[in-house]
Amino acid sequence: MQLSRKADYALRAVMHFAGLPKGQLASIGQVAKAQSIPREFLAKILKDLTWAGILVSFQGVTGGYRLARTAREITFLDVIEAMDGPITLNLCVESANCCEHYKNCKMRDFWIKEQDHFKKALSRANFGKYKAVLKDKSKK
Repeated sequence: MQLSRKADYALRAVMHFAGLPKGQLASIGQVAKAQSIPREFLAKILKDLTWAGILVSFQGVTGGYRLARTAREITFLDVIEAMDGPITLNLCVESANCCEHYKNCKMRDFWIKEQDHFKKALSRANFGKYKAVLKDKSKK
């Protein structure tokens, strides 16, 4: 599995918002420049993150975006699935009728177990854990 460019940019954008002081807004332009993300693509990503309840948007001259919840409450899994949909490591985990070997497949249990481990790892990784790292880097 390879992370999509959209999910990668979304993770970087949310990390940027997590590093801001509580309640501070950032514009699309500010995030695009700081994270080297194409502005037009970022606009679509931020719209999707807002729709998913990860960001809140504010209109107007002094508008922008901020996290909808605390950084600790937002997981990497939340962001990735907001961009790419549910994570599945193999079709047989997603669908009961993926192939003619489904009923007797020796690999299916492996894929189910590994997908569960992967999703749990992404659920444990939250943006609050990385906020301190961001603050330390900004002091240098």
